[in-house]
Amino acid sequence: MSQSTVPCYTIINSTDLEVPNEMQLKQDLEKGDTNVKIETLKKVIQLLLNGERLSGLIMTIIRFVLPVQNHAIKKLLLVFWEIVPKTSPDGKLLQEMILVCDAYRKDLQHPNEFLRGSTLRFLCKLKEPELLEPLMPSIRACLEHRHSYVRRNAVLAIFTIYKNFDWLVPDGPELIANFLDTQQDMSCKRNAFLMLLHADQERALNYLASCIDQVNNFGDILQLVIVELIYKVCHANPAERSRFIRCIYNLLNSSSNAVRYEAAGTLITLSSAPTAIKAAAGCYIELIVTESDNNVKLIVLDRLIAMKENENIEKVMQDLVMDILRVLAAPDIEVRRKTLNLAMDLVSSRNISEMVLVLKKEVSKTHNVAHEDTGKYRQLLVRTLHSCSIKFPDVAGNVIPVLVEFLSDTNELAAADVLIFIREAIQKFPSLRNLIIGHLIEAFSHIKSSKIHRAAVWILGEYVNDKNQVLEVIEVIIQTLGEVPMVEAEQRRLAGDQTEEEMMNHRNNNSQPSQTNTNNSKVTSDGTYATQSAFSLAPISKKEKRPPLREYLMAGDFFIGAALSATLTKLALRYADMEDDAKAQNRLTTRVMLIMSSILHLGRSGFSSKPITNDDTDRIFICLRTLSERTKDVVQVFEHYCREALGKMLDAQYEEDQRVFREKQKAAAKVQPDDPVVFAQLSNGRENQLGENVFESSLNQALAGTKSNNLSDVTSPNNKLNKVTQLTGFSDPVYAEAYVNVNQYDIVLDVLIVNQTNDTLQNCTLELATLGDLKLVERPHSVVLAPHDFCNIKANVKVSSTENGIIFGNIVYDTSINTNVVVLNTTHIDIMDYIIPASCTDTEFRQMWQDFEWENKVTVNTTFTDLHEYLKHLLKSTNMKCLTPEKALSGQCGFMAANMYAKSIFGENALANLSIEKPIDDPDSKVTGHIRIRAKSQGMALSLGDKMSSSQKLAVQAS
Repeated sequence: MSQSTVPCYTIINSTDLEVPNEMQLKQDLEKGDTNVKIETLKKVIQLLLNGERLSGLIMTIIRFVLPVQNHAIKKLLLVFWEIVPKTSPDGKLLQEMILVCDAYRKDLQHPNEFLRGSTLRFLCKLKEPELLEPLMPSIRACLEHRHSYVRRNAVLAIFTIYKNFDWLVPDGPELIANFLDTQQDMSCKRNAFLMLLHADQERALNYLASCIDQVNNFGDILQLVIVELIYKVCHANPAERSRFIRCIYNLLNSSSNAVRYEAAGTLITLSSAPTAIKAAAGCYIELIVTESDNNVKLIVLDRLIAMKENENIEKVMQDLVMDILRVLAAPDIEVRRKTLNLAMDLVSSRNISEMVLVLKKEVSKTHNVAHEDTGKYRQLLVRTLHSCSIKFPDVAGNVIPVLVEFLSDTNELAAADVLIFIREAIQKFPSLRNLIIGHLIEAFSHIKSSKIHRAAVWILGEYVNDKNQVLEVIEVIIQTLGEVPMVEAEQRRLAGDQTEEEMMNHRNNNSQPSQTNTNNSKVTSDGTYATQSAFSLAPISKKEKRPPLREYLMAGDFFIGAALSATLTKLALRYADMEDDAKAQNRLTTRVMLIMSSILHLGRSGFSSKPITNDDTDRIFICLRTLSERTKDVVQVFEHYCREALGKMLDAQYEEDQRVFREKQKAAAKVQPDDPVVFAQLSNGRENQLGENVFESSLNQALAGTKSNNLSDVTSPNNKLNKVTQLTGFSDPVYAEAYVNVNQYDIVLDVLIVNQTNDTLQNCTLELATLGDLKLVERPHSVVLAPHDFCNIKANVKVSSTENGIIFGNIVYDTSINTNVVVLNTTHIDIMDYIIPASCTDTEFRQMWQDFEWENKVTVNTTFTDLHEYLKHLLKSTNMKCLTPEKALSGQCGFMAANMYAKSIFGENALANLSIEKPIDDPDSKVTGHIRIRAKSQGMALSLGDKMSSSQKLAVQAS
């Protein structure tokens, strides 16, 4: 048998350091007891798998081991006869194999059904017709055996023999068809039907037509084969669809989830009718809801998402949005995320109101639920409701009251998303402004986060246009800020005096009876009463409760004070435009200025944990000066420019979203003039066109391998030639080069080995080792190379994380004189093969930047003189995506800061912040600065930093 057709087996590593010799093995097989024979037989099998040739043992095993009736020995012998070479060097069958054939004829007639079945399975693996021909009568007889285990393996044996050597069993399909009619066992019927499916489809179709009404009562293993048959037949002959499509409909109600899944997929490809699509999608949804395994849920969800990509199917699926939302009952956050995205893509004006009601119910379910993913789920619901309101403005009025409740939520991310929505809605929908402002004023005092308060204050200051609302907002702010001036109030609190707030609380509690006494009566151990005076008690320090805004200021967060000052300035200026009474104007202005000066005084008094910063001081002073001087240009900034800036930002976001959407549409609808014509459309017409055309898909696969004459394709980094690594020198006796093919979680090394000598190289072995999170799956097998011959050896390496790895090793070979070793060059596995660009929101980026503990700082050392060119080079060499908008990076100011983000195929996140500069007045100066990388794992941060450093060096060398 030639080297190329030798079967490949798994290599078992032996722990024995000493390899037993052939004489010792012979003695153990001849004279040992049953246990010794079992252990010796295992050693022989291991040696054969590792490439040893023990031809002298075959006769010993036939004489002393084959007659033994022990079941363990029988099982081991099946493995031994499968792997042992059965032919001589000239390709003729060994004479000893006649004796083996006779032994297995006896096993096929053995009364033990396990031995018969195991022998039949072994015969499926034999490739020598000379051995199989004498056994055919016994194999046929096994079809009539009383036990189903023997019968189903007999069918498999006949199937394999008919497929490989049909002349041994010319009446195989007829034999199995008769067998199928008489069988009741489902496993036997399944194997028989499978053979007819591949060997004689006409007989399989006749059998199916005869029992098509009973298909629902068949076992799931047989139903799966029936689905496969219908799929193949209907694609080969579309006219048969009407005959079998009802059967597929019935299988959607099978008790087996696997059958229902396959039947739904087949139904979509066979028919594009709305009823078929609804039935298949409904089956998928039911599978997701009833199946408990999250992996199955995600796989079926992906099928639904793939269905949506088809424009015709998408229109039908729009009516199934409410059914899809049933999947939200699943606890897994990834399942919920995909479900909400799918529902959002399919929702229409007909069912948006129903979808909003369901999302409202989901929001109410998340209250008081202690689960680690509850916060993330609430955030997903907020974003979905946000998208619903922007896409369908009619439902915004119903959504806003629900979302405003999130502002008092302890989950800051969900509350921040609500404010982003409110900011966009109040700008885009002027008719809803009064509603939004009313709800925002109600929720203002219940907000628990400084960031949320800051954004809410800005929105109130920008969009309140009514005189009464201005006064109401200022009252709410003062109520949330506490007594003013704040320094005097804090001094009284420190001295133990009652502040105005405490006095108000005391008055409110006067109506309640007092429950505290100055003297408390205690009972001693002997039963007598003792009196304890209140003056002898140690004072109990209670945590001082302050209003929320005051709490932030006392904690040293004076940024909220600066934002509050800007809002109060806007409100005072707007009130002055609406109020004609000069006294009322001045009264409000002085009240506002008192609050600002009180914040400044508190920041410098030392009462707060941190003093006020210079930036916040300057902003508050600008606000005070604006109110006192009323300069026209500055007033314009406060009254108009802020809102215009928000409008421009929202417009830029909308344009970016539309651009991405248009790019997707272009990619989906692109048809080249030289694309192949779909012949099935021309021959059968559109009514017979199936969901997936087998001819077209095979043609596309064939065309995928055609060579490109385009020079850019040849020089592309993704070209196969650019991934070839030279492992040895041209003058070495053995030349080797490797193509590194990265397939997600594993790497395939396709190594070309060329014998450059005039000698035959025996046992030429490729020995490899790895560094990093790489693991060699199996040792490559040895080969024999003729003079100036070559061969390809493949090695698999498993990858477990996103880190740079190194593969090294050598080639060992034997000549007629000695053993030689050629050391190989190291192969570096690039981290870029695992990293793909990704996007996230600014909030998520900041949160991950805060959570990730590993940071790597890379200094910029390059010959680039343009900031934008350096950024493009960095993005291209690291596969990262720039999150900073293009408009924010436009222009030349001598400085650039940009955020970059990427994700690995293992789900690891990589963040980077670029800060670079160059003098504007010197156009020839080089870009300087640094890049900060953050990741969850140390290896990711270090590997990405090394990649950035190496890309800079290559750019410097190229220049």
